[in-house]
Amino acid sequence: MEKRSVDSNKFLSLSRCDSDEDMLYPIGIQNFEKLRKGGYTYVDKTAVIHRLVSSGTCYFLSRPRRFGKSLLLSTLESYLKGEKELFRGLAIESLEKDWKECPVLHLDLSGVTYTDHKRLEEKLCYHLDIWAKEYGVESRYNSPDIRFSALIDDVYNKTGRKVAVLVDEYDKPLIDNLLNKDVHDQCKEILQGFYGVLKLMDGKICFAFLAGVSKIGKMNVFSALNNLHDISMDPEYSAICGITEYELHKYFADGVSELAAANNLSIEQCYEKLKEMYDGYHFSESAVGVYNPFSLLSAFRSKRFNDYWFETGTPTLLVNVMKQTSFDITSLSDRIFAMDYVLDGNQDISFKPVPLFFQTGYLTIKGYDPEYREYRLGFPNDEVKNGFLNFIYSDYIPGGQFKDTTVTATLARAIKSGEPDEFMKTLEALFAGTTYQIQGDAEKDFQYAMYIIIELLGEYVQAEYATSNGRIDLLIQTKDYIYIIELKVDSSPEIALGQIQHRIGQGTGAGNEKDFEWVRR
Repeated sequence: MEKRSVDSNKFLSLSRCDSDEDMLYPIGIQNFEKLRKGGYTYVDKTAVIHRLVSSGTCYFLSRPRRFGKSLLLSTLESYLKGEKELFRGLAIESLEKDWKECPVLHLDLSGVTYTDHKRLEEKLCYHLDIWAKEYGVESRYNSPDIRFSALIDDVYNKTGRKVAVLVDEYDKPLIDNLLNKDVHDQCKEILQGFYGVLKLMDGKICFAFLAGVSKIGKMNVFSALNNLHDISMDPEYSAICGITEYELHKYFADGVSELAAANNLSIEQCYEKLKEMYDGYHFSESAVGVYNPFSLLSAFRSKRFNDYWFETGTPTLLVNVMKQTSFDITSLSDRIFAMDYVLDGNQDISFKPVPLFFQTGYLTIKGYDPEYREYRLGFPNDEVKNGFLNFIYSDYIPGGQFKDTTVTATLARAIKSGEPDEFMKTLEALFAGTTYQIQGDAEKDFQYAMYIIIELLGEYVQAEYATSNGRIDLLIQTKDYIYIIELKVDSSPEIALGQIQHRIGQGTGAGNEKDFEWVRR
């Protein structure tokens, strides 16, 4: 397979197996053969896959859950096994001239909760036994890494062909035990030895691809793999998983039309709604944005706009890490900054929320400063933003009353119509019946609660807004009104009002022209 330069967009196509039936969306289908033979919709990524295989031998990819990693690995398996008939009509059919078959060892570490290191050893040995039976070789030795090395050697000697190794959810045992150091370290040691075989047997491996959600401990686990090419933030492969705007318009016009009709929207309004809800993921500073494929296809199938991605899992781990590290919740709205080496995963980031937020899909790249090599991060879309804030609100808003849609509507109307008294009255009722005794900085936690409420109402809120005379706790901006809120614990309203007036320069002559502009508006 020779290296070629290919424009992947040129070859993208929608494969339906020539069926005239309604579109079948492959939601939850992770097997390429099943997808192709079942007549499901497939956005052709095979030009990019051909370039990937033709350009190198050992790759690593980090992508959020439900982003199509498993389908990508299954497609790679069918390609490497030379199953040419499954690729009929796709881009790779005209690109690949020499369909060679090689033995494929496909390891999937999902489907198990790794409560201890023995569960990991059992999972590895299970796959080793399957491979030995599939290729008719003897399963020898007890240690998973030694058995793995011997199996590659035996398969190579028996078939006369180099082996391909595919690993899905490489990090599942580590993520399951991120807050359990002993088990985490034990699993890391096992995986380090197992993955180290890829370097040891390099001469008998034609291709290797490892994928997972995070880069937790990547440098430690893969320390021996100095030939590992991390494409997670490579613009060339940014759309290898996910659906681009180009693909959405070219291949899902019928789905958009049906979704628009079901929700009384114009086609243009439907595209805009889809973008707000499910688009916005950027995996490098110069990469094209992509939609979450699971959410997008789920919306087409159900003809409804819902938070589908959040229905399949909750960020409990992230919230626990966030609490342990005193993470500032109000910085989530496009005001988080991180150096490039932090996002690249070149250090142990197990207890650093920002890289975890990025790698797991809760934050994405919004901008990049090349001079300082600094990324600006924020929520990718409304689905992620609203889902995450709804998940954490109960930690800061007492009684769970905010789920009452009547309260939400009342607060929203008050803000938009310029009725601060009604807004404050509703807030008082919301927090009534609790002493709001919070460990640590009570004022900061109350500020978090207010931030979550306003963000969930869909308005612009900025916490700790800097002015020429200090910082304002909360700044709420609607189309017609701006609200300045100063939060105080065990203090009087007069002190808070005086502080607001001082900081915007009202009546003091201390403010600049920019400060006064808030009041005029």
